[in-house]
Amino acid sequence: MSFSVEGKTAIVTGAAHGVGLAIGRHLLDAGSKVMFADMDEDRLAEEITPEADRCARFGGDLRERLTLANLMSATIDAFDRVDILVNASREVLASDPLNPNEDAVEHLLQQNLMTSLRLSQVAAKRMIAQAEENEEDDDRPAGSIINLSSVAARRTHPDLLAFSVSAAALDQLTRSMAVALAPNRIRVNAVAFGSVMSSSLKHTLREKTDYRENIVDHTPLQRIAGPDELGETVQFLASEGAGFMTGQILTVDGGRTLLDPVGAPAH
Repeated sequence: MSFSVEGKTAIVTGAAHGVGLAIGRHLLDAGSKVMFADMDEDRLAEEITPEADRCARFGGDLRERLTLANLMSATIDAFDRVDILVNASREVLASDPLNPNEDAVEHLLQQNLMTSLRLSQVAAKRMIAQAEENEEDDDRPAGSIINLSSVAARRTHPDLLAFSVSAAALDQLTRSMAVALAPNRIRVNAVAFGSVMSSSLKHTLREKTDYRENIVDHTPLQRIAGPDELGETVQFLASEGAGFMTGQILTVDGGRTLLDPVGAPAH
């Protein structure tokens, strides 16, 4: 069984920074055609130079339904199809459980959950249409959707209530969509990561100097992973090598969730 994604077309959101950018570049290096999408249009333009028939970029507010439709149209215009969707657009916010005026939960559910849901719906419809056009390949997978979740869905921290809730909801969305889309031969999985140097974690480490030591102390592998390491996991889930996997939450956290420190930070 091959782990190749060569010749596939992928959309990667959150692709102007950190983990999303690293995943997009990894898929590109592995032979995929990649649409890099992000709300931060300026940063996206700095990081990604479009290449004909290889990669393109799309900037816009992915929380808006019209923007999602335009993203899909731009991808089809550039590459004719979409085979892989990586929902890597996510935000981490501290939240106060006792502040009734704080809207962090609502904000992160919109940003981390609803954007992934709506884009997955748009992408799935396109994948189904593509499969119907090629009825002779009715035994082959029609597409793969991969959500980026977090170990925070299973490990609580007082400052991350909103993020934990959104991550747990994304895990359940993954399972539910996996069942719903299975008859259409579309697989839906997620990567729950913890000790990975995402953009949000970099920002946190600059503000809280003791955070790095705390994370490393509570990670059996005794380090924080680089964002490039998630690219391999995403490639595996997108490939035919994972062809019988759907609805799975694959944990990549250096062993963090093998321990149970309630007060340890979880991203």
